Amino acid sequence: MEENISKLQELINSSSKIVFFGGAGVSTESGIPDFRSTDGLYHQKWDYPPETILSHEFFFGKTKEFYRFYREKLLVSGIEPNAAHKKLAEMEEKGKLLAVITQNIDGLHQSAGSKKVLELHGSTLRNYCTKCGKFYDADYIRDNSDEEGIPRCMECGGLIKPDVVLYNEGLDDKCVSDSINALMEADLLIIGGTSLTVYPAAGLIQYYRGKDIVLINRDPGSGDNIASLAIHDSIGKVLSQIKV
Repeated sequence: MEENISKLQELINSSSKIVFFGGAGVSTESGIPDFRSTDGLYHQKWDYPPETILSHEFFFGKTKEFYRFYREKLLVSGIEPNAAHKKLAEMEEKGKLLAVITQNIDGLHQSAGSKKVLELHGSTLRNYCTKCGKFYDADYIRDNSDEEGIPRCMECGGLIKPDVVLYNEGLDDKCVSDSINALMEADLLIIGGTSLTVYPAAGLIQYYRGKDIVLINRDPGSGDNIASLAIHDSIGKVLSQIKV
């Protein structure tokens, strides 16, 4: 491990346009469960499979059930950024990091101080009325609902939807474009906490034009074969040892 940390430190020292591409594993160390690990949401009992509940069709067809799951499983509170979030914010502040591209929807990168965060799947911190477009924060969704448990707009009574990309919804065009531009400009790509199995998000890394890719994941995976350096350990533990 010490040798791998030294190699990572060398790569970071010699780079000035780093892009970090992250997934659920970045936030699990803050206490947010991921979807596909043995203790993730996919392995917890629910009335419907999570991938069904978190779909466009389910949201509009069974909104009450959607929000029952959403409030309990995804609208987390009292969660703080971990060492990985904080180190990435420090790297940006020091002018080493171009952008964080994340598949997470928890807003923890911004809480840690990161400014350039490209949220491919949106954020639970933003919610909007599907009728008039008025925006609401997560507290409103948590604390306000009609008799069926569905949050409604205080202005027009319209249905409020989380600003997250559900299954069978497309990614935001501008976010994708900005992510591609950052990847094409990067001189080092660090991938962390993702199995690289969620598309189309994972497909974006093909736009990286640099030489080295660092992959930091707790467990070995299929993505290891694209990495010039693969580290299998806690991402917070790894990044906290880096000096910038």
